[in-house]
Amino acid sequence: MSLATTLRALHVPGTPLVLPNAWDAASARMVEQAGFPAVATSSNATAAILGYDDGEQAPVDEVLAAAAQVARSVSVPVTIDFERGYRLPPGELVERFTATGAVGLNLEDSDPATGDLVDPAEQADFLAAIRAAAGTELVVNARIDAFLRKAGSPEEQLRTALDRAARYLAAGADCVYPIGVGDLDLIGTLVKEIGGPVNVGYGQGANTLADYTAQGVARISFGPMVQRHLYGKLAGTILPAVAADRNPFTE
Repeated sequence: MSLATTLRALHVPGTPLVLPNAWDAASARMVEQAGFPAVATSSNATAAILGYDDGEQAPVDEVLAAAAQVARSVSVPVTIDFERGYRLPPGELVERFTATGAVGLNLEDSDPATGDLVDPAEQADFLAAIRAAAGTELVVNARIDAFLRKAGSPEEQLRTALDRAARYLAAGADCVYPIGVGDLDLIGTLVKEIGGPVNVGYGQGANTLADYTAQGVARISFGPMVQRHLYGKLAGTILPAVAADRNPFTE
């Protein structure tokens, strides 16, 4: 069984794939050693260690090199947050991405530079071209930014998300990710109406993994939150203690 097939099979509604997102080889190994069956990255967290802001500010060559380092450091499937594809044509994107050894990728549907939602037909065509070039060798998680970008009223955001989800799944996406949703009732509605694997973000812990599982989601992502928590401890506690000549490991 290929790693892509393994990753795809882990997306089970009601028995979700939990992904405490990594950002480099060391954190990826920790995720694997903790027993998680796959490793995902966060574009925000990866950009931070490369010295760039999120939003496709990092050069694509560096992002792909970082993906390859993660993929070769673990034995489980790796899926990469690839923003909106760094403006690569679908054929080139698939060729260069699969060369990293990663077998899954997130692709978002808003412009990283402006935050504007991409036309849904254009995004569906883009995803279909990715699927045609990749065959079954890539697991595509199609992010839906209607809630994140606050595209109209709450009702309009829901209609937009459902329309885009249907288009993206029809285009060959394996999973859809309506990011920026924390309300459990709304998540339940999305899962029911979409009728395909749904990814949600864990956020900062307002809801538990069990809460999301009960709504029937197939994937739970942590995004950059793990890195932010760890680096927050570094900046807020450890480094100030060192600067003040206190033992940083007892605080």
